[in-house]
Amino acid sequence: MLEMIDIGIDNAVAFRISGKITEQDMTRVLDASKEKVEHYGSIVILEKIESFHGVELAALLEEFRYLREVGMSNMRKVAIQTDKTWIEHIVRIEDKLFSGIDMQCFAMDDDTAAIEFLKA
Repeated sequence: MLEMIDIGIDNAVAFRISGKITEQDMTRVLDASKEKVEHYGSIVILEKIESFHGVELAALLEEFRYLREVGMSNMRKVAIQTDKTWIEHIVRIEDKLFSGIDMQCFAMDDDTAAIEFLKA
């Protein structure tokens, strides 16, 4: 399940994940991202990962379509809030792979630090 959340940053796409990400979930996030990119030019992303049980193949295909159409150059920062160590390791790798995007992990209860990171 994916729930869109408001964090008070105009160009932010923010959401909470628990369970498996469906095609419908991915479409909601990507549609919100496209809209924000069109309006603001660049976006920041906040992901609060409470639990993660995989991604539907159709959801991955949606993400690939988005990346082909819109790309990643409009993403400035990504903050991931999680208490899962394995996700933190993946984020460190992604931060090195996608050097144009500043990615950092924060504790689940550290909303203030995650939001401040996105604002800076």
